[in-house]
Amino acid sequence: MSIDVQQVLDEKSAKSIAALKENLNTVRAGRANPALLDKVTVDYYGTPTPLKNIANITAPDPRSILVSPFDPKSLSSVEKAINVANLGINPTNDGKAVRLSIPPVTEERRKELTKLVRKYGEEAKVAVRNERRDANEELKKQEKAGELTEDDLKNELDEVQKKADKSIKEIDAIVAEKEKEIMEV
Repeated sequence: MSIDVQQVLDEKSAKSIAALKENLNTVRAGRANPALLDKVTVDYYGTPTPLKNIANITAPDPRSILVSPFDPKSLSSVEKAINVANLGINPTNDGKAVRLSIPPVTEERRKELTKLVRKYGEEAKVAVRNERRDANEELKKQEKAGELTEDDLKNELDEVQKKADKSIKEIDAIVAEKEKEIMEV
């Protein structure tokens, strides 16, 4: 029975880490990253559509992003959606594609971004801790129901703790890497 609890914990921890990575991708680190536009939606023929579904998004160099819509008629809609997304970057339309020039990040802004990255990391850690608590409660219920012995419960609780510690260590490493990327000039 407890194998299910461990498996659920692994899956939930993996989802928390994936969500953290997704959040960190949207943090502008002064380097062009197509993932900056992941949350941008375009009004495409009356339907809100993710930008990445209607355009090719590339980073031809470290300071710019190129958005090439598959449908040339949607160019103005794409430009408008990027403006509305409030990314702090002004798009320029050259008639075929939309270019975004990524300005260098100021020292003050870098510090704000590292705080944001730490906040995302802390949220992910809280999620992992909550998952650990849920797993522990489930294991204790199983022991009360007679499905686990006291020794098995202790071993399972230790295993849950090890998995939570491993996930938290991974989160710390991801956050440290992103902070390093942000602080690079």
